[in-house]
Amino acid sequence: MCLAVPGKIVSIQKGDDLLRMGRVDFEGVIKEVSLATVPDAEIGDYVIVHVGFAISKLNEEEAGKTLALIREALEAGENS
Repeated sequence: MCLAVPGKIVSIQKGDDLLRMGRVDFEGVIKEVSLATVPDAEIGDYVIVHVGFAISKLNEEEAGKTLALIREALEAGENS
């Protein structure tokens, strides 16, 4: 099973597309992420991240829905 999590790009380090990196906010946790596979991603965009690589962009509404589901699952796990 694979898990990919949405996050919001807060900064991008300019450079060659294959080495393009960004800082992504995952609900308050900021991580360095490769943006090589989403060359059109910009600051403020939401991306789906798997093992340190942004694999696709998504809109803010879909990101919000996914994050809500993740929070709900975490809360359910804490209450069991």
